[in-house]
Amino acid sequence: MNVDDTPHRTATARRSLLRGLAGAAALGGGLALGATPASAAGNGRKAPTAPHPTTAEEALRELAAGNRRWRNYCERHPDETPAVRQSLTAGQHPFAVILGCIDSRVPPELVFDQGLGDLMTVRTAGEVLDEAVLGSIAYGVLELGIPLVMVLGHQSCGAVKAAVQADLSGEELPAHIQYLADQIAPNIDRTKEGDARVDSTIDANIRAVHSRLAAEPDLAAKISTGELTVVGARYELTTQLVHHIA
Repeated sequence: MNVDDTPHRTATARRSLLRGLAGAAALGGGLALGATPASAAGNGRKAPTAPHPTTAEEALRELAAGNRRWRNYCERHPDETPAVRQSLTAGQHPFAVILGCIDSRVPPELVFDQGLGDLMTVRTAGEVLDEAVLGSIAYGVLELGIPLVMVLGHQSCGAVKAAVQADLSGEELPAHIQYLADQIAPNIDRTKEGDARVDSTIDANIRAVHSRLAAEPDLAAKISTGELTVVGARYELTTQLVHHIA
């Protein structure tokens, strides 16, 4: 199914902040999630000038509609008016967290045709997770009551390709780039060769990041009560389509 056609002290401190995104539901499939929790009020949020999605199902539909507009060159560039800009000075009400790659060809606000205050985006090469990324995602969910987290990988990911090539050659990559490769390396699909290995690893990496988020306990409570859904998806550069992966 694709998106268009329709988710001890240091360790203790981390666990207490991020009690994870477990049990991710698939895109679509009749999700029946609760509205944004009232407990999120008072955290700098303000009701948007137009209604935002308040459930994961609504959020997925909005993302699908935006991606359809993007693919068909019918972008609306919503939520950029002077009135919206002024309203956002009092707070924000994003409806989805998008964890994506830093690749300049895949900006979430464009590929989903969304505007100011609509998405909370976190971007790292190859969607690699660290404490800052996990904390940022947790903030969006726990403090702002966002009902949907999407891990968004993409075709021809340079970070994944670098990790695969380093794994084959055994060469050390420069400085912090090696850290990225080390995080991606466990997800390399060694059953494939050449470009097929890179392509398959892109999907495997999306699933692995999704699974790691699902293991963070703090947000699992949100999933169990139907307040949160986590999905994995992939953007195709050749077609501009976003489709479901995990």
